[in-house]
Amino acid sequence: MILAAGRGERMRPLTDVTPKPLLPVGGKPLIVWHLERLAAAGFKEVVINHAHLGQQIEDVLGDGSQWGIAIRYSPESSALETAGGIVNALSLLGDAPFLVVNGDVFCDVDFGGLRDCLQPDQLAYLVLVDNPPQHAHGDFALDSGKLLLDGMQRLTFSGIAVYDPTLFHGVLPGEVAKLAPLLHEAVMRGQAAACHHAGIWHDIGTPERLQRLDQELRAK
Repeated sequence: MILAAGRGERMRPLTDVTPKPLLPVGGKPLIVWHLERLAAAGFKEVVINHAHLGQQIEDVLGDGSQWGIAIRYSPESSALETAGGIVNALSLLGDAPFLVVNGDVFCDVDFGGLRDCLQPDQLAYLVLVDNPPQHAHGDFALDSGKLLLDGMQRLTFSGIAVYDPTLFHGVLPGEVAKLAPLLHEAVMRGQAAACHHAGIWHDIGTPERLQRLDQELRAK
């Protein structure tokens, strides 16, 4: 699943007329980089949620056949936050664990390598990255591979993870619900794990960051 329902307030005025995932970077929409990498990793089905200017996303991406994947959409009349958006799409995602990718990040994470990362007793497996300047304190800690709420080595949640649908039990379809409380509970129960991705990762949160990444990609 690619999360694409955010309004992108910090990206205005760009997002007044274009949904954030369709903003161009390196010559193609941000979300297309994800679709290409998911297809290359062997994924065949992708669910995309949307809200703000969502019809533009459907019009541009279509059914996904140009990338050899099948795209289904989960529209939201207003954004339901991360957990709410996932729960709203569970009927499309099925009963098995699934990969979730934030639509507003750019990365070189090996999506294929995450296929079998979730152990039978786990509900979440997170990809963590080094803390960017705008999020210096991080979100979680890793200690000898163990995921903790706090510790010496604090890292930032990349917005990329594998979840078991059971993680979202208790959240009702159509309900606005944040993801962080669910993840914190899973960590405290020992039902979440993580890895540290040391490669490319950018949170495209402002027009300036978008412009910098665009220049980097075009210079290659």
